[in-house]
Amino acid sequence: MYQSVTVAGNLGRDPEMRFFPDGTAVTNFSVATNRRWTDGRSGEQKEETTWFRVSVFGKQAEACNQYLSQGRQVIVEGRLIPDEHGGPKVWTASDGTVRASFELRANTVRFLGGAGDSNDGQGHPAGASQAPQEQEEDEIPF
Repeated sequence: MYQSVTVAGNLGRDPEMRFFPDGTAVTNFSVATNRRWTDGRSGEQKEETTWFRVSVFGKQAEACNQYLSQGRQVIVEGRLIPDEHGGPKVWTASDGTVRASFELRANTVRFLGGAGDSNDGQGHPAGASQAPQEQEEDEIPF
């Protein structure tokens, strides 16, 4: 059996990094995904936000802590970690609405964004080393 979830959204808060006793880094942050649509019956605009609590480990955790901040766009690939009942974390907000969030253990975090962000526009942190692309002399890069 295999489970994989891909989430694209914005960081809801700055990442927080801690270390396990063995020195392994873990960084936690939240990602909000938004869905907007028009109700077919009433024509009313609707919006839904789903929150994911993300945990990432090792070198990737250190990079996330260094380069990500609140509002930054990311794509996270990983697996869902259910609560003790097999579902999302559910709570009642201060305004009385019931809310839920899902915990995601990240395998891969890709940084997204445009000009002014701390990446090179291809999802790589600024200054991060990348493998050089091999290209033959007569090859046209399309």
